[in-house]
Amino acid sequence: MFTDGATEVRQQAAAVASLPVPRRIGRILCDDGHLTPLALREALAEQARLDAPLGEILLAKGLISPDALLSALAQQCGWPVAQSPPAPQDNLLELLPATEWLALGAVPWSRSDDTLTVALSRPHDLEAVTAALPTSLTITPLLATPQMIEDRLHQLFGAALARRAETRVPEDYSCRTFDRWQGTRANMSLLLLSGLLIVLLDPLSAALLLIGWTILTLGAVSLLKSACTLAFLVPRKAPAPQPMPKNMPRISTMIALYKEPEVVPRLISHMRDIDYPAALLDVLFVLEEADTATRQAFEDARPLPHGFRVITVPEGHPKTKPRALNYALDFCRGEIIGIYDAEDMPEPAQLRQVARQFANTSPEVVCLQGVLDYFNPRENWLARCFTAEYAGWFRLVLPGMARLNLPLPLGGTTLFFRRDALEQLGGWDAHNVTEDADLGMRLARFGWRTDLLASHTLEEANCHLWPWIKQRSRWIKGYMVTYLVHMRAPLRLLRDLGLLRFVWFQVFFLATISQFLLAPLLWTFWLIPFGVHHPIEAATGAGLLTSLSWVFIGSEVLNMFSAALATKGPQHRHLWPWIPTMVFYFPLASVAAAKALYEMIFSPFYWDKTTHGISKVNPKEA
Repeated sequence: MFTDGATEVRQQAAAVASLPVPRRIGRILCDDGHLTPLALREALAEQARLDAPLGEILLAKGLISPDALLSALAQQCGWPVAQSPPAPQDNLLELLPATEWLALGAVPWSRSDDTLTVALSRPHDLEAVTAALPTSLTITPLLATPQMIEDRLHQLFGAALARRAETRVPEDYSCRTFDRWQGTRANMSLLLLSGLLIVLLDPLSAALLLIGWTILTLGAVSLLKSACTLAFLVPRKAPAPQPMPKNMPRISTMIALYKEPEVVPRLISHMRDIDYPAALLDVLFVLEEADTATRQAFEDARPLPHGFRVITVPEGHPKTKPRALNYALDFCRGEIIGIYDAEDMPEPAQLRQVARQFANTSPEVVCLQGVLDYFNPRENWLARCFTAEYAGWFRLVLPGMARLNLPLPLGGTTLFFRRDALEQLGGWDAHNVTEDADLGMRLARFGWRTDLLASHTLEEANCHLWPWIKQRSRWIKGYMVTYLVHMRAPLRLLRDLGLLRFVWFQVFFLATISQFLLAPLLWTFWLIPFGVHHPIEAATGAGLLTSLSWVFIGSEVLNMFSAALATKGPQHRHLWPWIPTMVFYFPLASVAAAKALYEMIFSPFYWDKTTHGISKVNPKEA
């Protein structure tokens, strides 16, 4: 008997229609008594607004437990539920790379000959998993919670992912090859000794050369600051209000901590205050495996809010924040990646503003830098000066650079990236102790842009002298490393940046480093107004020496003017009386620079971590 094509199609359709229709998750949860019909209707209405999985919304609202959702999924698809994972098998590691398992949202559970048991949290992912694996395997699916899958991935692939985190940035853009520059330490030491020998043999010529370079770099830095100040002062039309995107993105925020258990309760509280849909918020606290005290602090804080997770980074070298971030990046679930520090208190609506700005800006803008401010600016003199300095940086210099279309050296916190661009960049250089400034340069070299985010985060101003010097020495050493990395191939850097930005790079990094290291030579000019004879006066003449003195004085006036301009707002105006005293604050950076130079030669990868939680001020009372 023969049938035509139309009849065959009708028969296939009838066969499909006769198949039992799986019950929906919401109905199963209601039938099992885990959910009321009213709560289900409210969750479905929220799902329509957020375009998020229903299960995520129910979990985020605290209406069901992960086990209840897992049980409902098992009833819907007929799969067994995963129990405790078996011991790792070597034949599980060779099937797919760890990164591919992460992308699939699945993990190999066990294997017996050609039968592979795979755990998934979303049944509809089975087709993609099957397509990625060898056809010779028979796939048996299991249901597991996302946390169970993540724990198994750590167990099987933690070591491989940790090694990847150390070398994620391409070698050409990383400072990790410093270890292979066999003569670097000796050459730098020889250079310093040669310089010292020249000073001893011909001190006058050496002094003229060094002072000449110091004045030149001072002029360059002052010119850059003047240009940024003028660009900032030019009136600009207020931007039009931006609409919120119809489908809000999932945002992952990472906070790396190391040996700071005392900040954990406060940090969790600050992250809990963020006003963003809980079903779309992914908060990762990134800890080192050996940091038992901080890990215990998070154990004591359980249960954590929905979407808050602890990622434990396996032991390895170097033990740095960028290595930890690289490792945790693979476990992020969002399409936007945010970075905070352990003591940060962001504005509650900050992530909504991030979502809005990314949705309404050009795709070439792949990074947003928020404004940093401090909750303890009145604590002591050092905290006041630190706050004034950073007000100048975030409220005047960075906006000026942005208006001049210059690359923006990123800060280490309140940063937000489009994930696909961040992964193309290779994440962070695990060996660079100022991974933020380096990443800002790589971003610019790839032709992407950073915009400023008009939202602030409060953090702790460094208010004790030795912690301040340690922090500043790490920053200066990182600037040295970043300069050397990107200047390996100067012509390539020139091509990537263009002439104007290349000149800016020299001024911002080389001239700034020179100023920190050679500033003591400039201090000698303060002796002249008091009638003290300057050693180089015989060679330069009184007229030229006076002119050089005015360059130095003019730069100090510019520093004070820009600091006053940046602190004119009502929340910072109390700092004005302290601005003149910053002439005693900036010399501290020269002490830090000497420490940075020593470490640059003998321990370039050493991370001199900033100590958090030492302020006596409660940020929520500031």
